[in-house]
Amino acid sequence: MQKIRILWQAWKTKHAHSRPHVSEAPLRAELFSFEQLARHARTLATEHPVVIQHRANRLLERLDANEQSLRGFNRSTLAVNPARRVTPAAEWLLDNFYLIEEQIQMARRHLPRDYSRELPHLQHGPSAELPRVYDLMLELIAHVDAQLDAKTLRAFVAAYQEVRPLRLGELWAIPIMLRLGLIENLQRITSRLILARADRDLADHWVDRLQTVAEENPSRLVVVVAEMAKSDLPSSSSFVAEFCQRLSRHSPVLQFARSWLEQRLGEQGLSVEQLLHLETQTQAADQVSVSHSIASLRFLSAMDWKDFVESLSLVEATLRSDPGGVYPGMDFATRDRYRHAVEFFARHSEATETDVAQRAIQLAADCAEKKGREDRTAHVGYFLIDRGRPELGRGVRVRWPWRSMVERTVHRFPLAFYVGGIGVLTLLVAGGFLTGAGTHGAPGWKVIFIFVVFLVCASQLAVALMNWLATLLVKPSLLPRLDYATGIPADHRTMVVVPTMLTSPTGIDHLIEMIEIHYLANRDPHLHFALLTDFRDAPAETLPGDDALLQRAGAGVALLNQKYPAGGPGRFLLLHRPRRWNAGEGRWMGYERKRGKLAEFNALLRGGARECFSEIVGDPAILPGIRYVITLDTDTQLPRDAARQLVGTMAHRLNRPEFAGAPGIVTAGYGILQPRVGVSLPGARRSWFVRLFSGEVGIDPYTRAVSDVYQDLFQEGSFIGKGIYEVDAFARAMAGRFPENTVLSHDLLEACHARSALVSDVEFYEEYPSRYKVDVDRRHRWIRGDWQISPWLLP
Repeated sequence: MQKIRILWQAWKTKHAHSRPHVSEAPLRAELFSFEQLARHARTLATEHPVVIQHRANRLLERLDANEQSLRGFNRSTLAVNPARRVTPAAEWLLDNFYLIEEQIQMARRHLPRDYSRELPHLQHGPSAELPRVYDLMLELIAHVDAQLDAKTLRAFVAAYQEVRPLRLGELWAIPIMLRLGLIENLQRITSRLILARADRDLADHWVDRLQTVAEENPSRLVVVVAEMAKSDLPSSSSFVAEFCQRLSRHSPVLQFARSWLEQRLGEQGLSVEQLLHLETQTQAADQVSVSHSIASLRFLSAMDWKDFVESLSLVEATLRSDPGGVYPGMDFATRDRYRHAVEFFARHSEATETDVAQRAIQLAADCAEKKGREDRTAHVGYFLIDRGRPELGRGVRVRWPWRSMVERTVHRFPLAFYVGGIGVLTLLVAGGFLTGAGTHGAPGWKVIFIFVVFLVCASQLAVALMNWLATLLVKPSLLPRLDYATGIPADHRTMVVVPTMLTSPTGIDHLIEMIEIHYLANRDPHLHFALLTDFRDAPAETLPGDDALLQRAGAGVALLNQKYPAGGPGRFLLLHRPRRWNAGEGRWMGYERKRGKLAEFNALLRGGARECFSEIVGDPAILPGIRYVITLDTDTQLPRDAARQLVGTMAHRLNRPEFAGAPGIVTAGYGILQPRVGVSLPGARRSWFVRLFSGEVGIDPYTRAVSDVYQDLFQEGSFIGKGIYEVDAFARAMAGRFPENTVLSHDLLEACHARSALVSDVEFYEEYPSRYKVDVDRRHRWIRGDWQISPWLLP
């Protein structure tokens, strides 16, 4: 062991002052002006030899190596003796290393391997087999010394695209490539700093040795200097600056060593003064580059990349010429979906992305000339994401991948796929049961009885399997939406209505408070709120406490109008219906309950049914201008800005309801939109029953996009009474559909005629989930408190 220890100490002594491997120089080239950068970008565009093939993702490997190098520098710098001097650039890196780590993790998260492989790569040159956009960003960083700003970046990319357009994927990759380039630049600087620190450590070693010899035996200084001459010491500015600075603080006798160093440098055509000046310049340049790189990393996090990409994308500029005039008014998520569709067609055809976008615009323009600008086919989205996709595919000669062909086939025959699949799976499982029962010789009557039971169980298994298979074969997609974030237009004026019953003073106060909360969360000058009320069923037309309840409700609505003046027609209304005699029920009650409320309310909006309401509080002048109605239950919460999102979705050209074929049935678009309905956080703990079935309350709305089998497969969804509908289309679809006293649960039937869709990215919350209510449509027992489930399950 002693021998091994001696050999280890000898090796460490030999290599203690060995110089690290010299790495690539920092990204630092001639500083260009604004005009010079533009000319350089055009030159690069003509010189870049691009190949569009799947290549290995070398960027992630390089990122891992850079991370290891930066972490090693951080650890080694922190381990330096506090008495030793640290350069300004190293101080910058130490102080901001947390930011560098954060940016490294962000770059790794936003650069999946498949994404980098699909980008166009360079054939040869310093960045051969690396993405073209990566080399482009390295050039920009080098010629601005890592000092990035939005104006320079936009101009540089725009100048490049004047010669050779970038793909959409490349534009979205720019922030990632800039992060990688800045991290690469910092790694190169740290490598130089490590090299310079090794040279300074070497200089300190020899100065300390000279100082020790001068104190103990000055006559041996010549011997030490001779050893220095044999050691092949570096002539770097870091070594010379540290050596001379240390010598100047010691005895004049050590100047003998400085004289030797000057003589040696003179033989190489250098001087101490030149290297001291060079060291000062190098440290200043490194400090500036590091500070610029750190500031640019912060800039990347603050930059609005959505606006950047859309302002530079040639595909975006082409799609904005939509003949239907819809595209510019859509929200970002919908525009991005259209651009992804363009990417899909370009990826699977010989056409470029710009060619695909122009072809879609041309098809929409042809339809606009034939059918008018208001037709759904005059909108470019009809050919990108709707029923015109096959026509656009033929126009650009797309080669459909097998997954897309399967999905298209399923969408063409959804009922055969779903019902047929359930039937086939059920029969296969049941056939296996019969075969097994026959081999065991079971009696016939027992086999028949058990087979019927087994058939029901097998069908449930088949339904679950088909639901799972549908989610694999059919991709979920959000409904297109207009951007109404700044406000609902006047011609899309909307009313939020709460059909309910006046049962008690406390309940009325809760209703007034509820619609006030709805308003505060969804303030908009063209959004109004109304209570559609009835009295509870009674053996007589009027009861002694009716007038007091009605006056209390009217006073509450009037107070809200005074508290929140609209500067025009009032925001809040109370629409109350009197009891009517129902011979089938043998009681006085509101006509057709909730369905009757909405039917008569729709008629009131279009100038009729005034006699159906005994009391109207608020300004009825706004009613004729209402185009959409959002219906809520008394226990439903309307989240912030959810109303604008629903109206924007309903108003999109592809979602507008159209009637064709059978009279009164919506065949294209949607007359009703149903948002997701979840359980509120407080409501999830009101009873054990709700706790068991409410799921991951408070988590799902923020972390998941919901896939609904019926919406994704049949392009239709269910309606459970909470959502938005277009007044005219809903009234037309429901006209004469339901005879009196025949329909209780009307929501699903309305969805069949008016065509409903699920808006999976908008969610309402309920205090008590509607699917756990018992017979609420039949007797309104939930509001009256006449429970029909076990009391221990209730709050």
